[in-house]
Amino acid sequence: MKKTIGRTMGVILGLALASTLGATGVAEAAAQPSGPAVAAAPAVSRAGAGGSVVEAPAAVVAELKAATSRARGSLAPNARVVCYAAHVQDIGWQPAVCGGNVAGTTGQSRQMEALAISTSGVGGVCANAHLADIGWQGWACGRDGDVVTVGTTGQSRRMEALGVQVGTGSVGAQAHVEGYGWLASVGGNPVYAGTTGQSRRMEAVRVWV
Repeated sequence: MKKTIGRTMGVILGLALASTLGATGVAEAAAQPSGPAVAAAPAVSRAGAGGSVVEAPAAVVAELKAATSRARGSLAPNARVVCYAAHVQDIGWQPAVCGGNVAGTTGQSRQMEALAISTSGVGGVCANAHLADIGWQGWACGRDGDVVTVGTTGQSRRMEALGVQVGTGSVGAQAHVEGYGWLASVGGNPVYAGTTGQSRRMEAVRVWV
């Protein structure tokens, strides 16, 4: 019964955030591009995107939840926290990092392929990935404490851009992109980091709230 209620609340939060994205996503992305060809992600749910849903392995989910809990414990009970882990070409899932630290690699020409993200104190999170040969994958949403995963694994498919929105307040992000290095950081709600239409791999990312 509790699991059913939890899933229902997650769906409700996802729909609420998705509706907000539909109202603000295009304008925010147009006003604050992170690179020469960043485009706004369409405000559709993952279920309507037609792509398969990627899920981080249980060990990655557990590590992210633990990292989020530790970060919250080191600050204040109601602190704003974001933790995330990247799946990287030829490496797989990396350890979780939090609060603006770097996930992915730089100087190794390795593409990011997926990102798992967890939050606390921000009212939940939605994420969307722009992928090679797919485009925008579709928004995936979860409550604070949930782990939301976007991208693909096992397909050797590069992530090119990332969209993130939180339930309350603002979020910031910065992408490291093939041929450019670190792009300018972006802030708002939602934010879009990376490039589209250039076939450039995203190699690393930083996210903060």
